[in-house]
Amino acid sequence: MKRRNAASDRRRRKTFTIVWTAVLAIGVIIMMYYEMSALLYILATLGVTALLVIVAVSDLHQGEKQSAEPLRMDDSAAIGSGITPQLGKSR
Repeated sequence: MKRRNAASDRRRRKTFTIVWTAVLAIGVIIMMYYEMSALLYILATLGVTALLVIVAVSDLHQGEKQSAEPLRMDDSAAIGSGITPQLGKSR
C-alpha cells in the first residue's frame, strides 16, 4: 500500500507542476499579447533574484561526505602535459 501512495504522490506533484507551468506560460503569453513588457521585465527580475537568494541560502555542502582522510592532490595535469609526476616521490 505504501508503494501505491508514493506513486500517487509523485503523480500528483507531477500534475501540479505541469498545471503550474501551463498557467505561467499562458500568463506570459497574455502579457506579451497586451504588450505589458515592463511588468514582464519586473517579474523576470524578481524571479531571478528569488532564485539567487534560494541558491545562496541553501546548504550546498550537505551532499559531500566528510572523511578523516586528508585531501589527496591530483597530478593529472602533470601526466597530461608530459611532466614527470612529483606526488609519489620524496624530495
